Amino acid sequence: MINQQLHIKPVAVDRAQHRDLQLSLPVTDWSVASGLNSIFVAVTEFGDASRDLPIVFVNAGQDEAGKPLVAPIAVLGLHPGENLFLKGGQWRGRYMPAVLRTYPFCIGRIDDTQFAICVDTAWAGVGTSGGEALFNADGAASPLLEAAQKQLEVVETEIQRTRLMCQRLAELDVLRDMRFDATFPDGRTHTVDGFLTVDEARMKELPDAVILDLYRSGMLSVIHAHWVSLGNMRSLVDWYVEAHPAPEPVVA
Repeated sequence: MINQQLHIKPVAVDRAQHRDLQLSLPVTDWSVASGLNSIFVAVTEFGDASRDLPIVFVNAGQDEAGKPLVAPIAVLGLHPGENLFLKGGQWRGRYMPAVLRTYPFCIGRIDDTQFAICVDTAWAGVGTSGGEALFNADGAASPLLEAAQKQLEVVETEIQRTRLMCQRLAELDVLRDMRFDATFPDGRTHTVDGFLTVDEARMKELPDAVILDLYRSGMLSVIHAHWVSLGNMRSLVDWYVEAHPAPEPVVA
């Protein structure tokens, strides 16, 4: 998947055009992600991500049939354009979402059935020397490119599974608007909204047969991980206070 706030200039990898292209990996300076205040996470990531990242849901438009689409995201900041999980260009969290781990690679859709492996050519680590090549001397894909393709295919598969889970949540009508109100030590307040959360009261109203089905499908554990993750909003508040200290009082 292409994230327009992360993949600034994604270009499909081409054997002829990028024969000499090299990438300075691994990524050590994550300033490229400094403008992300949220990022997609797949359901298979919920278990690990929930220990570190707040996971919520957002409206993601409509499908071809006009039904609402919902997507899970990890909240990275309290304001648009601010990533509090970065400090000095370094990722300060224990868990990094898969979409970030595959950077600077991503998958671009050509049509309904075809995809292309892309690389963000705007990244400072893209060059023609001093890095790992995308292609071998004979023009074949290098181990780096082959590994990236396999990793991206796994991510894309998990994205599709995640869409099915979110579709199920929407059908069950268990999502509700979420609002997070933060009060800082100096008395300042801040509200974050526009998110969705799985409503515990609505879950309790579901028939036993539906709950059993959610348990057997693994969705129930995913929902619990989502609930647990919401406690991580406290860390974002602490990091926000650290990044935006209260102004010193004016001495008359």
